[in-house]
Amino acid sequence: MINSELIEQLKALAVMPVIQIENADDAVKLVEVLSENGLPAAEITFRSAAAPESIRRIRHAFPEVILCAGTVLTIKQVDEAVAAGADFIISPGFNPTTVNYCIKNGIKIIPGINNPSQIEQALELGINVVKFFPAEASGGVNMVKALVGPYGQIKLMPTGGIKPSNLMEYLAVPQVVACGGSWIATTAAIENNDWDSIAKNVRDTCQLVQAK
Repeated sequence: MINSELIEQLKALAVMPVIQIENADDAVKLVEVLSENGLPAAEITFRSAAAPESIRRIRHAFPEVILCAGTVLTIKQVDEAVAAGADFIISPGFNPTTVNYCIKNGIKIIPGINNPSQIEQALELGINVVKFFPAEASGGVNMVKALVGPYGQIKLMPTGGIKPSNLMEYLAVPQVVACGGSWIATTAAIENNDWDSIAKNVRDTCQLVQAK
């Protein structure tokens, strides 16, 4: 289960940069840019084979950053992420096999949900922080508000289709602890080493959040 300390850390961030790194050589520089401009955190997705090595290098260089593994689909990926130094696991869906494995082994996981039945499965297992994914395609902020009606105890991290223009609508919902942000550091920007644009995205996002 995600503890209260981590929940507060996520709330303070408000946005978790969702990152797909194709070349692990870019990982440390990327997190340096994120941290120096106001977001000392990263969700490194397993959509790329470079994910485990990227996490390993980031953890070595920045032991203090909030570092999680995203798009984790299998027990093997859970093990790789934890061995590399990930603080917790995020999955796009609710896979009972990986969720139960994490619980059994004391590994923090935020599983994906987008309907009431999956929330009830999570609550039944003692999980109270879940990823709402894909957020916009699943009804957006209106669906979030509908879900927290009967499940007020659940905490949500919406991800998918969120951008600066709708970010604050999600963060205005009390049960939303943070949003996943894939706009902050796109794969193309990372591959082109466009650190200036990534830094600007971080600063603009932090300014937007702080203005609420």
